[in-house]
Amino acid sequence: EAAVEATRRRFRPIVMTSFAFILGVVPLMVASGAGAASQQAIGTVVFGGMMASTFLAIPFVPVFYVLLERTSERLRRRKGSESPVSAGEPGTTRP
Repeated sequence: EAAVEATRRRFRPIVMTSFAFILGVVPLMVASGAGAASQQAIGTVVFGGMMASTFLAIPFVPVFYVLLERTSERLRRRKGSESPVSAGEPGTTRP
């Protein structure tokens, strides 16, 4: 629930910051003159990388966070419910 709320609150600032950076590299993409080929190559890669990472990170980071939290909670509960014998103390065997 907290991850969903945080995603809602942070969506706009994250997208605005990302697009400001993306638009900032547009001059590199359309560069002309001496060294334009390398500037265009760098600009294109940065532009595409930021576009992809922005749209991949926004939905997937909260999802992975929730999955990680659920998994760690299950492991904590499972670890807390094990008795010392079933935890594998030396000299004991599991049935």
